[in-house]
Amino acid sequence: MDKTKLIKSIQEKLSGKIQNFEKLIAETRASNNDTKSSMGDKYETGREMLQQEINNLQVQLNEVLKQQDFLKTILIKPCEKVEKGAIVKTEKGLFFISVSLGEIIFENQKIICISPESPLAKAMNGKQKGDVFSLNNMNQKIVDIQ
Repeated sequence: MDKTKLIKSIQEKLSGKIQNFEKLIAETRASNNDTKSSMGDKYETGREMLQQEINNLQVQLNEVLKQQDFLKTILIKPCEKVEKGAIVKTEKGLFFISVSLGEIIFENQKIICISPESPLAKAMNGKQKGDVFSLNNMNQKIVDIQ
């Protein structure tokens, strides 16, 4: 599996999320300005709710921007053990230790992108091909690492 293409695919997904959040923030700001100009003080609560929504969207946008920055730190190299940037195949699935993006389809394969800070990645960390690890009282064997 080509890690360069996989990372590029993830970067494209993150860029799409960023554009979506920026669009939502802009639309929410515009609706906030509409209420400001046309409705008077009676609607302060509505404006405050819109401001909270903008703040929530901004937090989510910042999280995706952090993921994008983190993705840039991943070295494209073969991995002998489970570490940041490793593609790990277990009996239960294929995992890419990178950013917390969830399930993606890449080259007709289901890959679950997980953060190195996730419980699963921590349970696998440092293990090698053939090793067994346990998470939530379930054992899994590492079939392959790239």
